[in-house]
Amino acid sequence: MEYGNSTEVTEFVLLGLSQTREVQLSLFMFFFLFYVIILPGNVLIILTIHWDHHLDSPMYFFLANLAFLDLCYCFVTPPKMLVHFFSHHKVISYKGCITQLFFLHFLGGSEINLLMGMAFDRYLAICKPLHYSTMVNKGFCWALVGASWAGGFIHSIIQVILIVHLPFCGPNELDNFFCDITQLVKLACTNTYEIEFVMFVNSGVITLVCFLLLLISYGALLVRLRAGSSHGKSKVASTCVTHIIIVFVMFGPAIYIYCRPFRNFPMDKVVAVFHTVVFPLVNPTIYTLRNREILSAMKRMLGRYGLWRRKWKCVQM
Repeated sequence: MEYGNSTEVTEFVLLGLSQTREVQLSLFMFFFLFYVIILPGNVLIILTIHWDHHLDSPMYFFLANLAFLDLCYCFVTPPKMLVHFFSHHKVISYKGCITQLFFLHFLGGSEINLLMGMAFDRYLAICKPLHYSTMVNKGFCWALVGASWAGGFIHSIIQVILIVHLPFCGPNELDNFFCDITQLVKLACTNTYEIEFVMFVNSGVITLVCFLLLLISYGALLVRLRAGSSHGKSKVASTCVTHIIIVFVMFGPAIYIYCRPFRNFPMDKVVAVFHTVVFPLVNPTIYTLRNREILSAMKRMLGRYGLWRRKWKCVQM
């Protein structure tokens, strides 16, 4: 078949996390329970921020968008992984593989851009407090979110264009539970050195640079807070520390995966699980547990829901 237009490989075999049946069932139960417990909580965070007027500020607007991105991210790889725990023929079609790869990098890139935008928002709130309310309006917030999604799309489409022009004509086994560039590019029937370098820059170098910029930014903001007045210092510092935790949680696995040669390492699957399954669900939860305003708003929302249910039962009686 023609190079760049089609491929002899029509599907890829995913070896998954384990070949042992008992381990597969245990992993399924763990991830299923994890989703059942954490996923509704993330949805509640988004609904709470949307409906509670006390949380009508740019910081919570960005948090709701971050939770939404994480929610979408959790539907890219885990559903197929859970299905494959009960399947003996663990395969994914070529188109399905490319689609999975696209959304993985689209949502991941968008989230990195959004974290950069949230850092800029905190900079304006701390360093330009008198002008913050006029500068960071609804239009500005939507523009920042739109730019984050656009940046994620550009990042992802570059990866997809590089992959679809590769010929796959031989081995089709991926030693993982999802499709990603680090393993897929190694199955190509051609020299991929130049393409790997472009992918390394597009994913690894950019991720590392953003990580360092975020750490420097939040470090500088914490230093400025320490030197400034004590009014509201504790709350703002707590918010910055929470952002730093999220930065480490998200960027750590990404740097491990993409900031090195595209080869298999013993810890790859473990890091991939945290990167694609665990951390996206945990990120909004970390924000919530460290933020009293969101916790209070969630209690108010659940209280109103309970009151509405009692009234509805009275009407039915």
